[in-house]
Amino acid sequence: MPSPSPAVRTVKAYTVTPRPNPQAPRQLHLSGWDTAMLSAHYIQKGLLFRKPSDLLVEEIIERLRSSLGEALFHFYHLSGRIRAVTCEGGGITCHVEVGCEGDGAEFVHAVVDDIGIADVVTTDGQDLPVFLKEFFRLDLAVNFDGCTNPLLTVQVTELIDGIFIGCAFNHVMGDGTSFWMFFNAWAEIARCKAAGKEVVLSQLLVHDKWFIGGYGEPPIKLPFSSPAEFVVRVSPPPLRERMFHFSSQSLTKLKARANQECGNGTISTFQALSALMWRCIIRARRFLPDQKTSCRLSIQNRTRLQPPLPENYFGNSINAISTTTTVGDLLDNNLGWAAWLVHEAVANYTDSTIRDLMHKYMANPFVFNLQFFDIHSIMMGSSPRFNMYGCDFGWGKAIAARSGSANKFDGKVSAYPGWEGGGSIDLEVCLLPEYMSALERDEEFLAVVSPPVELEVLLGTSSG
Repeated sequence: MPSPSPAVRTVKAYTVTPRPNPQAPRQLHLSGWDTAMLSAHYIQKGLLFRKPSDLLVEEIIERLRSSLGEALFHFYHLSGRIRAVTCEGGGITCHVEVGCEGDGAEFVHAVVDDIGIADVVTTDGQDLPVFLKEFFRLDLAVNFDGCTNPLLTVQVTELIDGIFIGCAFNHVMGDGTSFWMFFNAWAEIARCKAAGKEVVLSQLLVHDKWFIGGYGEPPIKLPFSSPAEFVVRVSPPPLRERMFHFSSQSLTKLKARANQECGNGTISTFQALSALMWRCIIRARRFLPDQKTSCRLSIQNRTRLQPPLPENYFGNSINAISTTTTVGDLLDNNLGWAAWLVHEAVANYTDSTIRDLMHKYMANPFVFNLQFFDIHSIMMGSSPRFNMYGCDFGWGKAIAARSGSANKFDGKVSAYPGWEGGGSIDLEVCLLPEYMSALERDEEFLAVVSPPVELEVLLGTSSG
């Protein structure tokens, strides 16, 4: 049984506002990809660090708070608010108002007395601790709720021997690529300020939104009469959540197996891993053979559009693609067969596909919510390519990356880079308890999953 959540106490809450940026527009129109996220949960990701031995907690908080203010100067829209406007003749448009009086990012200093790094990392095969949700200021807030929701909240939680920096990032403002772009820029600014150097970001942002032509000037009009018609609050059933580690050696073997079995050399590591998780989770659910099942993957558009969007395009530029078969075919065939289905779904997602989807969206705009994901599918989210462990605030590499309670449901799998690098991957898996128990006994799965990096190794190479 999960232990009760510890008492996380707020020491002090701040509103961090940036200095005026003359280049910041007063109003920012949302793209179709942004508008579709109005009812999604916030992105909740955070990093666990060993507490620096050469800094007082007050110095850590001040460094993070002041550097956040400088980061918001560059990411100026994160200190604004989303506003909804009812149009004459019906429909709603949404935009971001930048630099509104009293707006800003919420920054919270919190403390928990009886939790340490070892309680968070749980390298012994235990479920992720339920108290992780307490390390984020927002719990299950949707991205839009009137005009009160902040676009960014930060909670810095002081542990016995560590600090956890948790960000809740409004998904309307950006996808995972944009989230980690912000996190890394904030860390870079903190390092510069600590070293007394001029702050010059190594990656300049591209704020201009992408709109497909032929539909007039933005904003995009949604076919609703009030936000209550598109804001859907979904509370998932009790889930078990675990982190599973896959070493680079294990993944190399898995990729080779998938390519050998399908007779083709083009299956990627992540496609093979996605196929493995699809097969093993569906087997754990014990569906009937004729039941349809899908593997969904979050996929970004930046490099697939022609011409491509800049890598540092800030905003949402993602879709969910899927491949479907029957449970019987998925499990009666081998891993390579399933991996080829995943590969084809990725290969067929081209510039023309993206534009066709956007034309359909503009003809009939809608808003995503978690009810779009059915119980017979799995969803592969996040990415092992995100630079999570490059976020160095001046006291070394993080010990672990973790998430809050948002955007989770039965069958959600989120990918993280492995702490040790080299192509290793960590998967955060959310399943109903009976399905997780079955996955933990699945022979195909157990043959690939690797032992986690030991806590002593994590602590031994972190500075502090």
